[in-house]
Amino acid sequence: MARQERRAAGELEGDVLAVLWAEGRPLTPGDVHAALGSELAYTTVATILGRLHDKGLVERDKSGRTHTYRATGDESEVVRAGFQSVLTRSHDRRALLQGFVDSLTEEDEATIRELLDRARASRRGGG
Repeated sequence: MARQERRAAGELEGDVLAVLWAEGRPLTPGDVHAALGSELAYTTVATILGRLHDKGLVERDKSGRTHTYRATGDESEVVRAGFQSVLTRSHDRRALLQGFVDSLTEEDEATIRELLDRARASRRGGG
């Protein structure tokens, strides 16, 4: 039997959140497990949902004998908060940002330039 490659916890959390965002309604751990596919154990999905709840990224409600989960924010809010958290914890923000910039495609770079221009104009009262 071939050994499956393990995913990092952060990647699993992102996958679970992506399912919750895509569905746009409260889901049970079984619903999320089914959406993710069978390569993950049900208990792994339930554990990830519990961690996301502890971090405040999902709300949990009792529904019969199980819980349902719903993302508390949209994807852009979660990504922004995560990126801000990484920046805040970094000992060398410049190196962190340089690594990020070095990984950008030309299209991503153009998008960031456009967003920076808009933010600058907005701060100056021109947008």
